[in-house]
Amino acid sequence: MQLNEHQSKTLFAKAAIPVPMGLLVEQETLSSDFQPPSSIPKPWMLKAQVLSGGRGKQGGVIAVSLQGDLYDAAKRLFAIKINGHSPPFLRLESQVSIVRELYLSLALQRQWAAAMLTVGRRGGVDVESASETGSNNMLIQRLNPLTELGAHHVRAAFFHLNLDASLWPGFEKLVFNLWRCFMANGLLLAEINPLVITANQQWLALDGKVEADDNFVSLHPEMKRFEQQEYYSMQEIRAKAAGLSYHRFDGRVGLMVNGAGLAMATMDLLNFSGLKPANFLDLGGGAGQQAMDTAMDILLGDEQVEVVLINLFGGILSCEKVAASLKATLAGKIPGKPIVVRLSGHGAEAGSVLLADIPGSYVHLADDLSQALKILQRIVQPESVGPSLSGDLGLGMQDAPQPRHGRGKGRCLNLKVQPFGLNRSSHVLIQGLTGREGQRHARLMMEYGVRVVAGVTPFKGGQQVMDLPVYSSVAQAAHRHKIDASILFVPAAVAPDAILEAVHAGIPWVVCITEGIPQMEMLRVLEQIKDSDSRVIGPNTPGLIVPGEIKIGIMPGQIFSPGPVAVLSRSGTLTYETVDRLRSAGIGQSVCIGVGGDPYVGLGLKECGELVIADPRTEALLILGEIGGQAEEELSEHLRDLGWGGPILAFIAGRTAPVGKRLGHAGAILEKEEGGIEEKLKRLRGAGVTLCPDLDSIARLTAQGLSRR
Repeated sequence: MQLNEHQSKTLFAKAAIPVPMGLLVEQETLSSDFQPPSSIPKPWMLKAQVLSGGRGKQGGVIAVSLQGDLYDAAKRLFAIKINGHSPPFLRLESQVSIVRELYLSLALQRQWAAAMLTVGRRGGVDVESASETGSNNMLIQRLNPLTELGAHHVRAAFFHLNLDASLWPGFEKLVFNLWRCFMANGLLLAEINPLVITANQQWLALDGKVEADDNFVSLHPEMKRFEQQEYYSMQEIRAKAAGLSYHRFDGRVGLMVNGAGLAMATMDLLNFSGLKPANFLDLGGGAGQQAMDTAMDILLGDEQVEVVLINLFGGILSCEKVAASLKATLAGKIPGKPIVVRLSGHGAEAGSVLLADIPGSYVHLADDLSQALKILQRIVQPESVGPSLSGDLGLGMQDAPQPRHGRGKGRCLNLKVQPFGLNRSSHVLIQGLTGREGQRHARLMMEYGVRVVAGVTPFKGGQQVMDLPVYSSVAQAAHRHKIDASILFVPAAVAPDAILEAVHAGIPWVVCITEGIPQMEMLRVLEQIKDSDSRVIGPNTPGLIVPGEIKIGIMPGQIFSPGPVAVLSRSGTLTYETVDRLRSAGIGQSVCIGVGGDPYVGLGLKECGELVIADPRTEALLILGEIGGQAEEELSEHLRDLGWGGPILAFIAGRTAPVGKRLGHAGAILEKEEGGIEEKLKRLRGAGVTLCPDLDSIARLTAQGLSRR
């Protein structure tokens, strides 16, 4: 959740961070006799309140000296467009006499998995440019999630700025207050740019940019006071209220999917077929009637949408349930726009039967994505597209680089970890067994043949659930049973402690299904368990499965089959879609691990990669990745360095997605070395990775890789 400047300064002021006195100006209350209170004396600065950067270069800040000029200046600002959006609010504050402009921020940095304290000797709108971010300007310090901000960090920052010692007390107080504000409010970013020294030698946050962790906001309703619907479209507001993830683009195809990974893969397919998506609407793991009603109303009511594509893979989500909801939403009415529906996985056949009864010719059923694409192309004339995705990726089976320590044919020459180790004899504990989801998935795991031996729910020890004993603590369960793995179905508010409880009890494998854990909370957990022998998977993961042996997670077991390909993925639905295609092509899997979709997880791709290639059943590795971060390329390079000579394939979803939110100037400063999607693909090719351009190519290229062994 992003805060505008006025909200950011309100939060700063509450944390005793000095900010200029200011007033929020709303267009509805603006009048020609507008007069600021005496506490905000002239001359003034009027600032457009937008959530995007660059307002200063686009005329979004106006200096006003005379009372009579305020009204006209405010009208001009309300009328301008900044990055395509008109400001719903303005902020009025007194001008400040500035001696020096500096830069200060705290931000969570994904690559370093820590909060970073950054100071710069120069601040302002150009702070992130190459000439302004060199070593002579910026000092970036990594903060330990447990020991947090230390006095030495603050001293190092102060001395880097080359300031007079008289300014130290105010600086020290300001930085520590900013840190407390950062932690207390679950922030991902707290940026002051510029941080100024005034003519009377006072510190002042002249501008502010704040982003709060959505997961923290969900757990702390008091933070929702900063949500302002004026920054969002009616579709976005309605979608959020219905529990849907929704983003609007400029295409013609309305897109409904389940799962972000599958959504991005579908979006890429549409873009490279000349069928630009009009939106990204993710049903997530469920599709109740209200959510379906809202989703279809948004899609069919969008004048930009000419045709709707519903692409669902039923894993935990039932395609039959979705089809029933869709049929009830249409309620015999003609939708007015063609709807192409592709269902696969759990409940797909029954769902297709339901939809086949819808009268008229507006609903088109497709057996697979390729057929859905052909139907769309008949309905909507495709636009011209650039170079094919295959050509862009430089396809064709790649010759893996020779291992640096000798020739390897799939076996890793320098691997020190033990093979995977979980099998049908492993004993599994369920934390949260007494809850609905815990019981549901315990039953599904046991139907797969998993030896679930007990459950844990605090203060419910002594109960029996599904003929399984329930204990109040993991320690009690571990004392009574041999436990090889624990799986967590607990709320986000208590999940961090539940992970620690399992690790401290010595459970070898801990799988956290829970989503919605605040990022800083997970960082603190990871710091505490980094020297333990437990292997943590997740959070926000579908779990792991050794086909035919053991399933510790929520994935639909029937689509997996034993075989030679290890699959590592950051997306649950993308895993299901891909594995189902591999199975249909007669290609089984040695092990599949969902590392988790959150920024900070237990075992990442690199660590999981070491484990799965140590398994003698693994002959090839398939990585299902996403844009953002460098985990996929680091894994591939790491395995080649270790001596792995087997085929590595990768599918990267979201290549055509718009650039995501950046954490203000801090995002550019901290992430300037990542290089984006093109650098990711270049590094993957350099490690001898075969890049799969789309879902249809994965099984074919995997078969080719195995045939070359």
